[in-house]
Order: sequence, then structure tokens, then C-alpha cells
Amino acid sequence: MSITQSLTNALSGLTANARMAETVSANLSNALTDGYGRRTVETSAQTVGGRSAGVRVDGIVRHTDRVLIGERRNADAGLARAETLGRALATVEASFSPADDPAGLGARLSAFETALTMAAADPASDQRLGLAVTRLTDVTTALSQTSRTVQSLRGQADAAIAQDVTALNAGLQQVQKLNVDIARMGQQGLDPSALMDQRQVAIDAISRIVPLREITQPNGKVALWTMGGAQLLDGRAAVIGFVATPTITAEMSFANGVIQGLTLNGVSAGPDGIGRLAGGSIGAAMDLRDRQLVSAQDGLDLIAAELITRMSSPLVDPTLTPAAAGLLTDDGSAYDPADIVGLARRIEINATVDPSQGGVASRLRDGVLAASPGPVGQTAQLLRFADSLTARSSIDPAAPAASAAGHIGRVADQFATLRLLADEAKSFAAARQDGLKAAELATGVDSDAELQMLLRIEQSYAANAKVMETIQSLIQRLMEI
Repeated sequence: MSITQSLTNALSGLTANARMAETVSANLSNALTDGYGRRTVETSAQTVGGRSAGVRVDGIVRHTDRVLIGERRNADAGLARAETLGRALATVEASFSPADDPAGLGARLSAFETALTMAAADPASDQRLGLAVTRLTDVTTALSQTSRTVQSLRGQADAAIAQDVTALNAGLQQVQKLNVDIARMGQQGLDPSALMDQRQVAIDAISRIVPLREITQPNGKVALWTMGGAQLLDGRAAVIGFVATPTITAEMSFANGVIQGLTLNGVSAGPDGIGRLAGGSIGAAMDLRDRQLVSAQDGLDLIAAELITRMSSPLVDPTLTPAAAGLLTDDGSAYDPADIVGLARRIEINATVDPSQGGVASRLRDGVLAASPGPVGQTAQLLRFADSLTARSSIDPAAPAASAAGHIGRVADQFATLRLLADEAKSFAAARQDGLKAAELATGVDSDAELQMLLRIEQSYAANAKVMETIQSLIQRLMEI
């Protein structure tokens, strides 16, 4: 081997060593960076004229476990969905309050029943009659406030859908641009690993909104499809459309066309408003807005209907005519079974009984539509109101007969069960996501292995440097001869 050939070999070795050291350093400094893929330097033997010409650096290889990343992304979507559902359902349950909470609907109804009993013990007491009216107002206020909370949560879910759609479209555009840049760098012989890291982070963010699959394409590009089979990116990014509804009431729903669903490239995403884009945070928000919270409102409306119906019968209050509004009303009017949606928000005490609306509390004793005050010592009407609350009945054929408190307890249990299931789903999703994230990190940068590689690079560098030092000595000796 000639001196020139030996020098070429040593120089190429030093160049490769420097590139390897740079790569190891990058690996170590980005060991915990999201989206970073471990790099290695690919080398091969270089020959010129059939003779060894040192080492050639073929390029940088980025190592990732695509299957594991795909599973972790699905876990991210599941956790985002569970967290979104859990927060909303916990808010509903807290607003409704448990039965043993003085602010809870069940406790307020119990307080009204107690106030009725106390008034029946001394029907001539205006103070006790007024207290009973106040306690009944507390019941209607709790129903109305909880209904408003539910509709506020639906509005927040609608706004969250709009935010997710904006983020989803921006993310898809970013991945599309990175695809182009990565392909161009590859064609120019440059290392696109840093752009691939950015693309992985962008896809990770999208996967929390919509569960997806990543498909590798030529030139380093990727295509994105939802787990339901909708194409999000294949060359060009899809466009997801959505029109937010500023204010949502109980009467507004996707089914009646007042609230909007998603569109995919200008076409409705599906008959349920989301179709193959279901899952992730956007699917959870859609589920809350159109199903979970609607079901909660239905439960509140049935409670309101139960209370109104029990106290509006002429058998309970003989002063009432069949079409007249009873002790409890639908925004001042008689209850119409065909107009039950949103009733919990509209329920209020009859103005003729409520002193704050110009009425007199004594009508609680004499009858809501009593033409004149009756004997101050009569208790029959107060007891009939009390008995109507404890009677076992149900206006909903699907619900078992129960007292008014029993119906409230049943709906409260439904809220608690939904929240509990959401918490369990969140715990499972979080555990699965943590496990997959740990597994992904384990397949990433191993600091110990990188340090060992750095030692080998140092030894190789020293060997090549020694060769050059020896060549320099030889050349110097030749010059001296």
C-alpha cells in the first residue's frame, strides 16, 4: 500500500469518525425530545481502481418502530377522548350534586317536603308557608341551573370541535409541506431526519384529534388515513369543514339540522355528523354535544315533568281546572307533554303563590287558584301536595314507578354511573398510553449504548490519527534522506 493510499484511508476514517461523533452527540442531547428518531451513520468500503480508498459515508439512517408509534398514537387518541368525556361528565355530576349535599336537587326536594310538613303543623303561620314556597323555589332553581350548565357544556363541546377542526386542518397542511421538503432533500442527497422529527410531532398532534394510520410512500413521504378509512392526506391534504354554533339551547340538535356536523372536502362526513372521523378528542366532543349531554338534559326534563305533573292534577288541587297551570309551571304556562325538551330550564313556581312575583303564599294552603282565602287552620291541601311527592308513579313508561325523590335519585345515579365509567376509561387509557410511551422510549436512544459507541469512535479516531502521524514521520524521513 502506498503512502498516498494510506493517507487517503486515514483521512476518510477521520471524516467518518467525526460524522459518527456528531451523530452520537445529537442522539444523546435529544434522548428525551418528542418525535426524535435515533440516528446512525451508514458507511461502506470505498475503492478506486480495485484498490482500497478508505471509508465512504453513505448517509444518516433514522431508526423508529412504526408499529409501536402507531399503537401509541391510537392510545393518545383514546386518552384524549376519555379526558374530554370525563371532564364534562364530572361537571354535570357536580352541578346536579349528590343526594347528601344540601345544594343537591334531592336534598332541596327533601327540604321542601319538610317545609310542607311544618306548614301543615301550623297552617296559619305565614312564615312557615313562605318558607315552603322558598324551598320549592330552591328546587326549581336547582333544575334550571343544572339545565343551563348542561347546555353550556354542549356549547363548549361545539367550540372544542371548531378548535379541533382548525388544528386538524393546520396539522395536515404542515405534514403536506414537510412531505414535499423531505422528498426534495432526499433527492438532493441531504439528510432529512430533522424534518422527519418535525413531521412525527405534527402527526402525533393530529392523532390526538382523530385516530389515524400512517402509510409510507416513496421518497420519504407518508399518507394519512383515519382508522375508519377516511383519507386525510395522500399527496394533498383533505379539508375538514365545520360551522360552530355560538349559543346552544336544549331545543337545538344535530338531528333537527340546527347544529352542524363535520364535512370532508365539502361533503358531509356522515349521517351522525362525524362518520369515519370518529374517535379522539373531536369524536368525544361530538359525542358529548349530540348524545351524552342530550341524555343528561332528557333526565332533567323528566324530573321537571314529574314534579309539574304531580302537583297539577285537579285531584291534588281541586281549585285547578284541567287546562290550568298548577303549583309548578312551564315558564308560567301549563305543562304540555309534547313540549318537554328544555322543561328543566323553564320550570318555575306559579306566580299566584310566589310573593316575589306578586302572589300570596297562603294559596299553598288554600289552593293555587282559590278565589278567596280559606280557613287558616285547614291542612288538607298542604297534605295533598306532600302526598303527591311521595306517591309512587311515573310519567315515563320506561322508568319504574317511584316517588319524586326516587326519580331524582335514579337520574343522579345515572350521572354518577356515567362519570364513574368515564373515570375508569380514562384510567385504562392513561395506563395504556404510559406503557406504550415507555416502550417507545425504550426503543429510542439508549444513553449507555451511545456512550459505548462514542468510546469506539474515539478509539477509531485515535487509530486513524496514529496512521497519519506515522505517515508524517515517514515523509519527513524521506525528505531528510
